[in-house]
Amino acid sequence: MSAIDLEYIISFLFPANPSCYLSGMAAVLTDTFDRDTTEAMSPVFFQYYVPKIPLSEFVRLFWYWRGHSVDFSKERVLPMGTVELVINLGSGRAADAVICGPQSRSFIIERTSQDELLGIHFNIGGAFPFLVFPCGELHNLNISLADLWGERRAGELLSLLSDAPTAKLKFRVLEKWLIMVATRPLKHRPAVSFAVREFQRDPALLKCGEMADRVGFSQRRFIQIFRDEVGLPPKLFCRVQRFQEVIKAIGKRDTVDWLDLALACGYFDQAHFIHDFQEFSSMTPREYLGLRTEHLRHVLVQK
Repeated sequence: MSAIDLEYIISFLFPANPSCYLSGMAAVLTDTFDRDTTEAMSPVFFQYYVPKIPLSEFVRLFWYWRGHSVDFSKERVLPMGTVELVINLGSGRAADAVICGPQSRSFIIERTSQDELLGIHFNIGGAFPFLVFPCGELHNLNISLADLWGERRAGELLSLLSDAPTAKLKFRVLEKWLIMVATRPLKHRPAVSFAVREFQRDPALLKCGEMADRVGFSQRRFIQIFRDEVGLPPKLFCRVQRFQEVIKAIGKRDTVDWLDLALACGYFDQAHFIHDFQEFSSMTPREYLGLRTEHLRHVLVQK
């Protein structure tokens, strides 16, 4: 994974300027107190770890986050189509350790200055070897780790994490745990890997039937194995990927020519673009422009 790719993933996942983060074993971001204001801002501490092969084929990064820049906020999270594992370390309850399935719609989270979170950001289709069911069954769902691995095993993981005093040691616990609970070989189906690469290269270019022909499956069988591993059917996956390209293209721009953007990202017309944008974000493009944060994937929820 290149440094540019890593910066983009971090900017999508975490609310901070990606240039603040360093590639490598760990990167730390600490906000200082604003001495010019009467309200002290909570320090924010962040670390991440990129695993080595073979786990790196499935896990993009492990991450640890503590604190928040304000006491409380609500944020709408835009879909990426990947699986996320998030553990609320401050809770200690198995119910607050969840695996979030691949999303094709936005959802709202609450963030506080007391947050202490540990997570795994999986690659596309990366959670498949660690699930006991097809990934498609997690589409737009969040389930507890107790539901996934059972109360006893989930409790065991939380206990091991609690005993690990540093973020670095917690990453090691998660890394060993994933390898232990893998229910399938740590390898992708070649047909799915090829399709994902081609769809990412140009989400608007290829049709599902054409891809099925290229990988040597019937269209019905191809849709099934793709959904089982990635979590979304191919057409919906491509639409989510194209939506991500839109968010990336908007970036920090103050003004946007929406028609030019729509055509550049492969939409037939502006109406088609607006329809998809509203479906995935629950807002119009213009509303997004006014509510976006420095974090590409999070949008402020107005009180």
